[in-house]
Amino acid sequence: MNFEILKKDNYAVVKVKVEKLDSQISPSLKSELVVLNADEFKNIIIDLEDTRYCDSSGLSAILVANRLCKNSGGSFVLCGLQRSVSKLISISQLDTILNITPTLKEATDLLAMESIEKDLGDE
Repeated sequence: MNFEILKKDNYAVVKVKVEKLDSQISPSLKSELVVLNADEFKNIIIDLEDTRYCDSSGLSAILVANRLCKNSGGSFVLCGLQRSVSKLISISQLDTILNITPTLKEATDLLAMESIEKDLGDE
């Protein structure tokens, strides 16, 4: 199994369990993300702690997650980046548009804060 999916009350965590997020894995990751979003999970965290390599198709899957969450009024967070993946995201300038945290705990904290901010904005 390439992914471990944890479903919580208001968000889902997709833990990528492979070293390479490439064209072999990315299509199934995109499918999982679309299914989660269709199941009303508008807040998604992708944890790449176990992933040491990512290519353009992997970046594409990450951008799909970001777009799905934005379009449904939710939030997307990427966490646990290894140095090589972090460099690729920086070179691609995706670090300017994605929410990125070092750890899963910080990712869940960020989602909680954004949820509170949205609730306050609705009042």
